[in-house]
Amino acid sequence: MFDTFRFIDDCQNALTENESNKAIRELLTQAISEPGDVLKELGEPSEAGFLKLHHSENLTILNVVWAPLMTLMPHNHNMWAVIGVYTGREDNIFWRRTEGDGIEAVGASSMSVRDVHPLGKDIIHSVTNPVTQLTGAVHIYGGDFFAEERSEWDPMSHTERPYDVEKNMRLFQEANARFGLQASG
Repeated sequence: MFDTFRFIDDCQNALTENESNKAIRELLTQAISEPGDVLKELGEPSEAGFLKLHHSENLTILNVVWAPLMTLMPHNHNMWAVIGVYTGREDNIFWRRTEGDGIEAVGASSMSVRDVHPLGKDIIHSVTNPVTQLTGAVHIYGGDFFAEERSEWDPMSHTERPYDVEKNMRLFQEANARFGLQASG
């Protein structure tokens, strides 16, 4: 049975291991192996956005919900991450830097329910929910996700610029408005 507080404690304890990101990947794989239990604990998604499950300078755990057909432009995290889908689907395109401040696509991954995917510290990726339902995923970051300076790339020109937190939060709000989604209760 998935228990948020025990999961957070287990992840914090895993940070003491040499390859903490691998240990946390194993914890997340086990946690979402029963997606119904995660849904019972976190609740059925009703709108796009994210909920901080844990936030510290060395570990951030988020419940991220993507609206139908929502896309987040290429961005980096400057820290390792592990993503596990518990409902819906999440598609990632992976990018690499080119000469100057541009990027080019180099691969992709489609994640369905029960899939877990690690992201290295230097990964640049874009995210799309390609289905017409909400997608829920647990995202775990090996650092303070909200304090780290990072970049995003314009989806048309592929030009690098500082990551704009406020703009990206508006993308979630706009997606909710587009699909008439709102929090229940």
